Amino acid sequence: MATSSVSKGCFVFKPSSKKRKKNSDVDYFIEGSDDGEMARIRVNICQRLWDMTKSETEMLQDELNKKILDSLLEFIKKCASSFQSQMNDWASLMRASEIPTAALVLGVNVPDHDMTFQSLSVLLQQSVTPFVVSVQAKECTALKHLMQKVLERLIGVDVAVDDDDEDGGQRSAPVHQKRVHCSLSSLCDWYSSVTKKYETSPGKKRTSMAKDMISKPPIVIIFKDLEAFNPRVLQDFIVICSRYIQKLPLMFIFGIATSPSTIQHMLPHSVSSLLCIELFQSLSCTQHLATVVDKLVLNTEFPFKLSGKVLQVLVSIFLYHDFSVRNFIKGLQLALVEHFHSQPLSVLCCPKKEALDHAQKLSHQEVERIRQLPSFMRYVENQEPQKQVELLTNDGCVKEVCKILMKALRKYHKNYYPILRCLHTLTSSLPKYPLGKQIREIHISCLEKNVWETEEYDSAMQLLKLMAKDELVALLQKCVVILSSSKSKKMKAALGQLQNYLAKFDQLDTLSAEEVMQEAVSPEKDLQKKTDLFQLQKTLLERKETRRTKKMTPFEVLRNQILEFVDSLVRAHLVPPESQPLNEVCYYGSSGVLRRHLNATPRTSIQTALSHPYYYLQHEGLKTDSGTFSNAAPDICIVHKLHLECGRLINLFDWLEAYSTVVSAAEGKDPDSSDYGKVDELKHARFIQAVSELEFLGFVKSTKMKTDHVARLTWGGC
Repeated sequence: MATSSVSKGCFVFKPSSKKRKKNSDVDYFIEGSDDGEMARIRVNICQRLWDMTKSETEMLQDELNKKILDSLLEFIKKCASSFQSQMNDWASLMRASEIPTAALVLGVNVPDHDMTFQSLSVLLQQSVTPFVVSVQAKECTALKHLMQKVLERLIGVDVAVDDDDEDGGQRSAPVHQKRVHCSLSSLCDWYSSVTKKYETSPGKKRTSMAKDMISKPPIVIIFKDLEAFNPRVLQDFIVICSRYIQKLPLMFIFGIATSPSTIQHMLPHSVSSLLCIELFQSLSCTQHLATVVDKLVLNTEFPFKLSGKVLQVLVSIFLYHDFSVRNFIKGLQLALVEHFHSQPLSVLCCPKKEALDHAQKLSHQEVERIRQLPSFMRYVENQEPQKQVELLTNDGCVKEVCKILMKALRKYHKNYYPILRCLHTLTSSLPKYPLGKQIREIHISCLEKNVWETEEYDSAMQLLKLMAKDELVALLQKCVVILSSSKSKKMKAALGQLQNYLAKFDQLDTLSAEEVMQEAVSPEKDLQKKTDLFQLQKTLLERKETRRTKKMTPFEVLRNQILEFVDSLVRAHLVPPESQPLNEVCYYGSSGVLRRHLNATPRTSIQTALSHPYYYLQHEGLKTDSGTFSNAAPDICIVHKLHLECGRLINLFDWLEAYSTVVSAAEGKDPDSSDYGKVDELKHARFIQAVSELEFLGFVKSTKMKTDHVARLTWGGC
């Protein structure tokens, strides 16, 4: 496409967004795959699982915040109705012009606050008032900016502030655009006119409002990040608003990340006394994460699974970085996309019927990929020789076996999760939490190894053997509830056995020790059978030894039997998923890739870019052997390389001369010529720019020791 212009420039013509967006996802997934149809199926499955994750997260967010949001709505409705019923006596009602204020403590997981405030704003606008405005500290650095943002978002027009007149009217608004003065008196006039319209024509003007919304709704101002606000700005704004409380039904909501004492630290008593504060505490982020893990990660209906190391990476980032459940979900979604991109066989990572259909349609190339899976190779090794030959040569046989193995993997998950929840129920109340307090900790242990072989598991079982009857029965009843929700045949059988043990506990008062140990051989009968003198003497000595030890009560015998039963369930169903054939289809295990994406290391990336520019630029002229450096590299890379050869202090003139020599060689000049390595104005300017960039990145700084030197801020050499 030709373009004519008075001045020279660079023009970019982007292709149609619809055309570009249509094939971008498929092109990403088809990379490295010969079958375009299967790549499109993988894109479709990945998109559905992504949407499922998003919808489930939003539903969980609404459920978890429902209680606190309902409490906030009740508080605001109560204050608004008081203002409505006693409009003439508003000042006395609010006790000397106090502004109703909700202190909402949300926790340090700041990235999750936006979702909460968004839900709160929607609920308020639907049921209480259409006048809801949210402000953040970064946009309200001064009082006039705070006033301007509040008025603009409430009134919906430009608000004039004093700074607008400083440029002599050059920034005047368009003629058709209405502007108001930045003051609360302007807000009072606007509010009076709007509420009069509602009163004169309520049926027509309030069609978009809730039926139970009052005629004079309150004005709710939400301060999203209270700690980040300038205390002086906040104090002045509160004082000004308190003077208009008789005319404006103002209400504040403070979003607090740390502690309610923040209000006392930011506001002196003369200002905080103008507020009628009520405290609201949200659910902790760790409880929120536990719910998300239970609903998404430990869910048989969600076919995509995380390996122990990947889940540990996500949990570590959550615990040691930001406590953000929202970022945890983003990490889960990133793992989902990476799995479907890197694993062509992820086409089988879908619901049961769909997976069986896709298994039947596998191409020869995908069947070969199945044969190369480590889990499938172990499965083939355990088969008969004739079956092995068939699996290695017959594609149809592999497809049929693949269907069987996918069904078995699904059954494995149906049995795994109920037993995992039962184990967590039994051990989470033990002192010092041998297996971990949260279910995710036990899940990670089960994913990585045989949990029954660990010292923590042995310690937990020993503590369970010391548990009292009432406490143990209460925990077993919770396990009954967990197993009753499972439709698996094995879980139903386990449920029946557990209920039988609980019935024995009910009959324990009338049950004798002989009835509990009915399978044990009676010692008296053993004595009657012993006719040999030596055997009789041996038996008597054994009985004498047992009398010295305390005899077990019927409850202890029954308790040991139940714990042995639980141990057998753990050993049968909590085996690591790596033992299951075709586990690679559903499990994502590239923890290193995920860590590089989520836990970036900018210092390492910068040093890699400066030392090896080819790594990022992928230009053939920059490709060098190990230990060498291209003189055609960007200026900042050359300057960085030269500065590594210097000591703690770098002479700028020597540095410039060395740089000029390298650049002259890159330009192809003759080393014997007189202007080789000569510093001209252009080279001098390029050098100054490169050094400034290094200083900005934190590699060097100016020093007062020597004016013509700079100091290095990094260690190491070439």
